[in-house]
Amino acid sequence: MDIILVGLSHKTAPVEVRERLSFSGPQLTESTLKLRAYEEILECVILSTCNRVEIYTTVEKPELGVARVKDFLHSCQPDMPLDGITQHLYTHKNEGVARHLFRVASSLDSMVIGETQILGQVKDAFDSALLNKTTGIVLNKLFKKSISVAKRVRTETKIGESAVSISFAAVELAKKIFSNLGNKTGMLIGAGEMGELAAQYLVNSGIKEIVVSNRNYDRALHLAKAYNGRVVRFEDFLEEMVNVDVVICSTGAPNYVIHAEHVQDIIHKRKNRPIFLIDISVPRNIDPDINHIDNVFLYDIDDLQAVVETNLRTRRDEAEKGEQIIDEEVGKFTKWFKSLEVVPTIVALKDRVEEIRRKELERTVGRLRSLSPEEVQIIEGLTNTLVNKILHNPLVALKLEAHSTNGLLYAEAVRKLFDLDIKLVERGTGETTINDEENIENDNSNH
Repeated sequence: MDIILVGLSHKTAPVEVRERLSFSGPQLTESTLKLRAYEEILECVILSTCNRVEIYTTVEKPELGVARVKDFLHSCQPDMPLDGITQHLYTHKNEGVARHLFRVASSLDSMVIGETQILGQVKDAFDSALLNKTTGIVLNKLFKKSISVAKRVRTETKIGESAVSISFAAVELAKKIFSNLGNKTGMLIGAGEMGELAAQYLVNSGIKEIVVSNRNYDRALHLAKAYNGRVVRFEDFLEEMVNVDVVICSTGAPNYVIHAEHVQDIIHKRKNRPIFLIDISVPRNIDPDINHIDNVFLYDIDDLQAVVETNLRTRRDEAEKGEQIIDEEVGKFTKWFKSLEVVPTIVALKDRVEEIRRKELERTVGRLRSLSPEEVQIIEGLTNTLVNKILHNPLVALKLEAHSTNGLLYAEAVRKLFDLDIKLVERGTGETTINDEENIENDNSNH
């Protein structure tokens, strides 16, 4: 059995291709079941986000499995030429799949390193596959491990601590100016996307109150309601600035909407209480001369971009630590996965020898009718002891070689020598080999 991944992402495909091949809602369930229905696909999970579409499967024949996944993707968008799809795809196998998924879940493969949304999307994809019963022992282990690895990367590094969006950086600066936002009031001048993100970050940082002002009053009202804030009409926002501590401005106006004389008057009415102004507009909406006024802190988008770039470098440095964690965890998963290759052989060998022992014991006891129950028990104990002693070295060797490149060769040799019928190799349900697989891990840990 092999694990294969066929996918595309923001690194390999433009957004118009990603959109057409994406899966969501009921379509995801329908498509997952359709994929699992292919005879060659033993297990499957579909991870579909705005930045990637990745299909994880277990198969007996990797080349055929990859071909089937490509056929499946083409069947979902038959009006797209197959070559038009395949040119954007990448594939990984076994250890490469584990490494890729661990990096994805840990946000090391994201457009913005350290973002948190992807881990939730990985969890959702796995939950959907579990609900549709399209996973088994291998993908269950792989996806559970990816989630734990992502949590470990986030816990043991600082990959998610630095602001890497303009709106987030603006709020982080506000927190540095005012160590506690819990007793501060924030104002949003402009209710666009960046303003909305800023509102979200301010609320998450514990700001006491949000005030929203926008030329479109209904838009301002909608945003204010979303964050339990209040609305001030656009023509009145300068008067309201006397009562606020943090102002984030993003109106899209072609010129200044806040001038130095406005702020000079506001700071006088505030009795010199500090005010923090953040201009994330392009072109700027706040007069830069305001910087010369005492107790007024003004940052524009260039200042924030410098913060973001510094923080991105910090995240990249932390990502290197994350890669080391992933190297370690990929090794653990690969060791576990290789051990599965000998599990069916061990089970079949034990069953075959036990079957021979039982039949021969019954035949012998049937001939020796004068044996007492105690004597039968002694003979049975003897045969059990002989079987266990004979099997001991072969089983130990199989378990020790399970994690090496020779594991499959040893397993195949035993199958041929004992003429074993390995039915348990079909592990798609994950029910027949769990105990044996765990025993292997435990036994190997004792050597």
